[in-house]
Amino acid sequence: MAIPVETFFLKQGAQGTLQAQIQQMIAEGILSGRFHMGEKLPSSRRLATHLGVSRITVTLAYTELLANDYLTSRGRSGYFVSENAPIPPSYAPPLRDQETVDWNRAIARKFTGGDTLQKPADWRSYRYPFIYGQADPTLFDHANWRLCAVRALGQKDFASLTADYVDQDDPLLIEFIARHTLPRRGISARPEEILITLGAQNALWLAARVLLNRRRKAAIEDPCYYALRELLIQSRCNLVPIRVDLDGLPPEEIPDDTDVIFTTPSHQSPTTATMPVSRRHRLLERAREIDAMIVEDDYEFELAFLGSPSPALKSFDSDGRVIYVGSFSKSLFPGLRLGYMVGSEPFIREARALRALVLRHPPGHIQRTAAYFLSLGHYDTQIRRMSSVLLQRRREIERAIAENGLTISGRGVYGGSSLWMQAPVGVDCGALAMSLRGESVHIEPGTTFFSGSDRPTNYYRLGYSSIQTDRIAPGIERIARAIERHAGPNWH
Repeated sequence: MAIPVETFFLKQGAQGTLQAQIQQMIAEGILSGRFHMGEKLPSSRRLATHLGVSRITVTLAYTELLANDYLTSRGRSGYFVSENAPIPPSYAPPLRDQETVDWNRAIARKFTGGDTLQKPADWRSYRYPFIYGQADPTLFDHANWRLCAVRALGQKDFASLTADYVDQDDPLLIEFIARHTLPRRGISARPEEILITLGAQNALWLAARVLLNRRRKAAIEDPCYYALRELLIQSRCNLVPIRVDLDGLPPEEIPDDTDVIFTTPSHQSPTTATMPVSRRHRLLERAREIDAMIVEDDYEFELAFLGSPSPALKSFDSDGRVIYVGSFSKSLFPGLRLGYMVGSEPFIREARALRALVLRHPPGHIQRTAAYFLSLGHYDTQIRRMSSVLLQRRREIERAIAENGLTISGRGVYGGSSLWMQAPVGVDCGALAMSLRGESVHIEPGTTFFSGSDRPTNYYRLGYSSIQTDRIAPGIERIARAIERHAGPNWH
């Protein structure tokens, strides 16, 4: 591998002769780890032209580095980083001079400091990863996804791969969603009413930006998806958290002056509560009474392995006030960053224009690959495989929980990939999670899902999409022992 000549430059005001400066520049590159063993340096002629110095100056610098065993010469092939050159354990960029910018003044709006779940970078090495929403490599259809990706790279699909769609989407993907995915939720939509997004989170952001401003009020569930709450806070609208019950969001608690209602009726996030059909109708009636819009996040409907899910809230909508959000993150893999939203044409038109201003459109190759994977039947096959395995894991985790005396606070009626758990009052699940890391167990503390300053600390989430079935029971036993240490021997 050759080191690009563009990476070489002489520092202004540097001390010493040009030959010494070139020697120092190359030696620092090797010592810092930027130049690796065996990499080829530019020819003396090319480097001299690039730096604007004489060729003999570069040749003398190379000769000195050769004598010091930083470089080695391979006849007519040129100069290479020597195998005997000192190599640091890792590359660390050089420290910059002291910055003078006052960032407290320069940054007009801060996006850091909000709520977010902390996933350890090495969670895949945990023996008992009760982590939510991550892909299990044993369940994903690598072979067919790769074939679809290669097909999408072919000459036939050159336009979908390279074209700038501006504000449009891949027609094959839109067609599949319209003809196959949405009808399974009882939804009928034209292509003009569907927009592809970079995941459900991007769809929620688009909806918030189009529907809300500082003068409008949004109602959210409490607890709720923490990223939704953060992006609504950033929109600076008036925000009203409404505590959910066993059936999800209670319509009668929604204030009269609410403009937009955000809800997760199929699998309430994070409690997994399923809203009954009767309450869905009442929610629509309440929205109609106060002339509010509804944003329905149906993020996990594909993972319904305990029975057919209820029709989406959008399927009951006759006056166009429901914006439906779907995602392929849970059913395929979260790194895909591919979702969609469905709404009346005037709304989608505005969301499409906003998306075009920010990112134009999701990558064409990703859209076409997903379209092939879905339309060729691989997606349905994967969903069946995942549902079968998740059913086994669900039965095993519920059995282990019962045997160890733990408390389930919420479980999806039709399935899903997580359980919402409640520890004894007084247990700090943040501290519990940290202590369990030492036993190679990962759980997700629930505090970040709640709104307000006085948030309960004794809830946690157990995901089972990425843990093997035979490791569930030993992992649950470790959680139970850890809770006993935190709560005391009489916690049952």
